[in-house]
Amino acid sequence: MCNSSNNVPGRQVLPTNIKPQHYNLSLEPLFDTFKFNGEVTIDLDIKESSDFITLHSTEIELLEYHVIDKSKTILKPIDLSTNEDDQTVTFKFDKTFEAGTKIQLYIKFIGELNDKMAGFYRSTYEEDGKTKYLATTQMEPTDCRRAFPSFDEPNLKAKFTIALTGDKNLTYLSNMDVQYEKDISETKKTVHFNTTPLMSTYLVAFIVGDLKYVESDYKFRDIPVRVYTTPGYEEKGKYSCELAAKALEYYEQVFDIKYPLPKMDMVGIHDFSAGAMENWGLITYRMVDLLFDESKSTLDTKLRVSEVVAHELAHQWFGNICTMDFWDSLWLNESFATYMSWKCCNHFESSWKVWENFVGDSLQSALTLDGLRSSHPIEVPVKRADEINQIFDAISYEKGSSVLRMLANWLGEDKFIEGVSHYLKKHAYGNAKTEDLWDSLTIVSGKDVASTMKVWTTKVGYPLVTVKESKTDVTVTQHRYLTTGDVKPEDDSTIYPIFLGLKTDKGLDESIIFEERSQALPVTSDEFFKVNGNSNGVFRVSYEDNRWESLGKSSSKLSVEDRIGLVADAGALSVSGFSKTSNLLSLVSGWKEESSFFVWDEIITRIGALKAAWIFEDEEIKNALKALTGDLVTAKCHNSGWVFKADEPFLEQRLKALLYAAAVGSGDEKTVQFAKDAFKSYIDGDKNAIHPNLRATIFNTVAAKGGEEEYHSLLKIYKDPQSMDEKIAALRSLGRFENTAVLEKVLNHLLDGTVRSQDIYIPMQGMRAHKIGIETLYSWMKTKWDDLVKLLPPGLSMLGSVVQVCTSGFTSMKQYEEIESFFKTKNTKGFDQGLAQSLETIKSKSNWVARDAEDVNAWLKAHGYLK
Repeated sequence: MCNSSNNVPGRQVLPTNIKPQHYNLSLEPLFDTFKFNGEVTIDLDIKESSDFITLHSTEIELLEYHVIDKSKTILKPIDLSTNEDDQTVTFKFDKTFEAGTKIQLYIKFIGELNDKMAGFYRSTYEEDGKTKYLATTQMEPTDCRRAFPSFDEPNLKAKFTIALTGDKNLTYLSNMDVQYEKDISETKKTVHFNTTPLMSTYLVAFIVGDLKYVESDYKFRDIPVRVYTTPGYEEKGKYSCELAAKALEYYEQVFDIKYPLPKMDMVGIHDFSAGAMENWGLITYRMVDLLFDESKSTLDTKLRVSEVVAHELAHQWFGNICTMDFWDSLWLNESFATYMSWKCCNHFESSWKVWENFVGDSLQSALTLDGLRSSHPIEVPVKRADEINQIFDAISYEKGSSVLRMLANWLGEDKFIEGVSHYLKKHAYGNAKTEDLWDSLTIVSGKDVASTMKVWTTKVGYPLVTVKESKTDVTVTQHRYLTTGDVKPEDDSTIYPIFLGLKTDKGLDESIIFEERSQALPVTSDEFFKVNGNSNGVFRVSYEDNRWESLGKSSSKLSVEDRIGLVADAGALSVSGFSKTSNLLSLVSGWKEESSFFVWDEIITRIGALKAAWIFEDEEIKNALKALTGDLVTAKCHNSGWVFKADEPFLEQRLKALLYAAAVGSGDEKTVQFAKDAFKSYIDGDKNAIHPNLRATIFNTVAAKGGEEEYHSLLKIYKDPQSMDEKIAALRSLGRFENTAVLEKVLNHLLDGTVRSQDIYIPMQGMRAHKIGIETLYSWMKTKWDDLVKLLPPGLSMLGSVVQVCTSGFTSMKQYEEIESFFKTKNTKGFDQGLAQSLETIKSKSNWVARDAEDVNAWLKAHGYLK
């Protein structure tokens, strides 16, 4: 059945004969049986005369059901049929409901309070040696149907009046504030919440559990802003709470639209599959993405928490008030929330230089994934529920936000925001498509936004701009960039409108829009120039060898964003074969005096990618690459030291931590010895021996060469950490052991309940960092495949992440073929795209090593790193 408003043949959507207007929902979670009782009455408008009602329902047992028509007559269906593939239930009646009338559908049901982190589910935690439970929700994208029978599509908005029943001593939360409470027995009560505005089902949320809260001291109008956690963690929510109150005020001013709900609650959940979820008025988070301890958490955690909180609050406008029409426009939600979160963080913490961070983080994540043939457009047609989870990725978030940054730069920031506000106001409490956004931006800016931007959102991939120089002329040509380097004619049919951003000694010229296959530039080959000034564009640039060399020597003329982009492009072009790896090595080896944390981060990342591709090669060459890293960073690391002062600037502290990690990774004796000594002091009881900013590096270092003793020490830290980010650092380090007996124990913990299912990929990330770990992890995945599928159902997102981590560390076509062969006999529905991306990544590394091994060897020999 195809909903014509979505206009995609074969899409799994509900018929258009019925539209919901209001849900009156009552639920009671039962922690003794892990079930929940429910009743729902849905007010329906009949849009087309029909004798049936179809809605979504999965893993729900329907006990009673009937319709109340306009004459208050109760009508029972003559037939009930279910479609497991569509996740629907259809009630058939012996009466036709006339178009234009209203009816009510009543359903009494029992659901599963599952442990799959989807729908209405249970989260488990320990308190005073006892196991306790919390009932919470995760509806996005298509799991509201697990919580209650519903019309579970984003453009079928309705109002919701919710009531929750349970133990009197527990806390009850939902999207809205409490209307009233009513005791129903000596031990139980029902909490009734006020009715929501019109909203999509994926934003409905409710929580029942033993919760405590902190409230913001910063007053955001008269609206309470709170962070809830299980007892003992609430004070660590203070930072997020204060930021949230300020961010809500900031977004109100930016969008010129009042936050419409009477409260804002943010809740830390122990078991949570995503990072956070923007439920209207009741945002849920992984604990590590919400809680921050000034004395025990890292600066990276502070940035991450700030960005996640700002992201979810931006959604309260972009996504919640105005919602995408269907999931193929997911980017309208996620790209804007990502873009606005950076803008918000920059507003409050300008010293963090978040737009420089953006170029090395969001933009590079986008370009890395979108360089694969198995990528997808920003706007991607989805037909089935199991396809939707796969597009919550770096394309929908990072590429989309990078395109928005490029668009804002073209229109001007003020016009861009004015256009966004126009769009939100026009479609408030409704649904919209990408074209609606282009229309608003066009009205406000006077520029033809649609024709310029459509290519960027509807086509997969991005261009590589190749610069060719003759004695007098400089020309640019655009072709598609692919990481594997094997661009075929059918891959390369798109001509992009590229904002070229030509930087010269005269400044930055952003007026050039490059819309042909080739064109001449208004510069000569004997002058300084750089294409994609400030890395504002979503493309890569390839220069001739002598230009790479001259740009490397012209760093004083380049902004931080330019230098990040230059290193990133040189690295990406090495992988794909559009430029020699020696160009990358020559470029970065000349920048030992670089001062920017973000440029250093990109340099170390690109050398790290080279090491990862060569991870199965001879030890001699791997040691030479370590020596190169050491030559780059050790002197600077020793000069700056690894002692942190509270009044040191944020970015100086981050650079110290980065250089220390790189020096340790290169085998520098002084920093390695400090790591060993600090860890011993820490284990002996001095909890201040390891500064939070060095924690992950020290844990990883100790694990890499450690045995049983170090394993037990790190496992103990994981089980009894000082902070949430310490817990995660210890867990990841457990994968860094190169002792196979220890790794087997670590892998056993992934399935025996020691590690939460939401976190099992974290030690896997540690294992992917070394050869023994890569091989051990893949072997384990094959052996435990049936257990993994049971633990992480393919319809949810976690299995795809696990498959990618378990396979993408390999570097040869022989390994590629073995992985391909293993999955040929498996049902890959729900993670087929992630698997394809992993295989393509392996292929690109294999090509890189085969193509550039001699070039890398020659450069390392010429510079004294290899005999």
